[in-house]
Amino acid sequence: MSLFTRSRQLSDTTESGAEPDDDTGTAEPEGGGTGTAQPQDGTATDAPESATRAQRTPSAPPPATKPGWFGWRRRYPRTARGVSVGTTVLAGALVLFALLVPNRVERIEFASFVRIPAEGVLLAGLLLALPPKPRRVTAVVTGLFLGLLTVLKFVDMGFYQILARPFDLVLDWILIENGTDFLRETFGRTGQVLAVTGVIVLFVALLVLTTLAVVRLTNLMVRNRPVAGRTVLILGTAWITCMTLGVQIGTVPVATKGNAEFVGNRVDQVRAGLADARVFEKQASVDAFAKTPPDQLLTGLRGKDVLFTFIESYGRVAIDDPAMAQQTDAVLKEGTGRLKAAGFESRSGWLQSPVTGAGSWLAHSTFLSGLWIKNQQRYRSLTTSDRMTLTKYFGKTGAWRTVGVVPGVRRAWPEGKYFGLDHIYDSEHLGYHGPYFSWTPVPDQFSMEAFERLEHGKKDREPIMAEIILASSHNPWSPIAHMIDWNDLGDGSVFHRIKKEGTNPTEVWKDPEKVRAEYRKAIEYSIRSLTEWVERYGDDDTVLVFLGDHQPVPTVTAGDTGKDVPVTIVAHDKKVLDRVADWGWTDGLKPAENAPRWGMDKFRDRFMTAYGPQG
Repeated sequence: MSLFTRSRQLSDTTESGAEPDDDTGTAEPEGGGTGTAQPQDGTATDAPESATRAQRTPSAPPPATKPGWFGWRRRYPRTARGVSVGTTVLAGALVLFALLVPNRVERIEFASFVRIPAEGVLLAGLLLALPPKPRRVTAVVTGLFLGLLTVLKFVDMGFYQILARPFDLVLDWILIENGTDFLRETFGRTGQVLAVTGVIVLFVALLVLTTLAVVRLTNLMVRNRPVAGRTVLILGTAWITCMTLGVQIGTVPVATKGNAEFVGNRVDQVRAGLADARVFEKQASVDAFAKTPPDQLLTGLRGKDVLFTFIESYGRVAIDDPAMAQQTDAVLKEGTGRLKAAGFESRSGWLQSPVTGAGSWLAHSTFLSGLWIKNQQRYRSLTTSDRMTLTKYFGKTGAWRTVGVVPGVRRAWPEGKYFGLDHIYDSEHLGYHGPYFSWTPVPDQFSMEAFERLEHGKKDREPIMAEIILASSHNPWSPIAHMIDWNDLGDGSVFHRIKKEGTNPTEVWKDPEKVRAEYRKAIEYSIRSLTEWVERYGDDDTVLVFLGDHQPVPTVTAGDTGKDVPVTIVAHDKKVLDRVADWGWTDGLKPAENAPRWGMDKFRDRFMTAYGPQG
């Protein structure tokens, strides 16, 4: 055999797909590895040409399967294929989940995930039609957007669970800080850091995974273009058919365009949020009492001690819900009877709060300012303005000392100056040395006793106007305090024992019915703390206005989105209640079901009108 023939055979073998003998992909001729073949007869006639031909021989193509980490794909092809298929299935499930998951917990059911999303069908068709480079960019952008959309849906779930409304992309960012503060106050600094870190990790992971999932599915569709095209056509036809015929699984439509509607609603929400500042500025410029002389303000209450008291989360559900009505009704009837025996009369109605579930400061400022403070942007605008509040008008007369009792405040409260109070008592200045009851720094009974000791019980004092916030009925309502003899309150140390007797919030929140039961008990405790204080310390000059700031969270309201809260006026002097006789309110501490219902922002002007010179 000639050297030329042998070289051709080696070349043909290599070109036919056989693997080379070494990692370089070049075959080594027999007789040595010098690169110059020696013929058997000792001649070297064709050696240079043969060596050159051998060196020009193309190497074998790379294996079809990528080697993977340390070549594991080549060593374990079945496992590699299983992993590949499994990853693709997971990618499809994640994208389908992101497209179909609702933004409310109560809407999550099996039928929600067997729908046909219009956005998914259109997106698949678009990716198949695009050229390679635009397709890759579109896949990445779509994955990121889908991840952000899913994150927003999860945030909405939390907002619906607490505030019974979706997250506002313009106005609600400040609430994230409030939420982290709540975590720190409830679970400590470590719990706050762990929770925030976990949320950030999940956020980033979701963005990365949805992006990788969309890219992977896009590559799969392109490799199987005919099958993918037919599938998109079938799904599109099925979507149109189901939409036209109104096909449903239970109450859930099979054909959905929920994501498009979701995004559309958010765009409208952003536009409204951006325009809201101008609307609010116009509303705030109108004040019916701005030019009223001080000596003509609140003349019907001169010489009286006026207490505006908010009971945290005291909503209509506590009175109307069949599971709570009987016990709450008994407490309100008992309070009405005991106050009447002490010479006090009362009238009750309904107010509509701007918030539900949380956001007490928005309700407080609505009640006091006479403006509808429905979001943080309005609250900030209000507290940096010169708008007069009910508390400021009392101070403007010069006839009252104005004080605030705010046991829920644990740090600097710069907005407090806006409300025009002469002195503010926060949780650090009430003389309390007992334990926290979950979120609540100071039990309500102790707060009322501290007000008596620090202000109301002083001799030779001027009349007082007080804003008092009772916080024991604040979520999570476990553990809660209970009433004890007023003479045993001391510095609050007695509450260490009472707290140990209370319930464990971790166990309570596993069962919605237990949560509702603890909520009811907390409301009963707050009402008793207030009515017993009036019975014990009230006199002929005491006027009490107490109300709820908002409804509790949906876990308690069982999905009811109503925002009504009770409001009551209690007075010893009959002339005080005669001035509101035309309001049509119900006698006693419990408002009738059909009692008048006003927006909370209407109270300020009606109250000041009733107790002005013409009231």
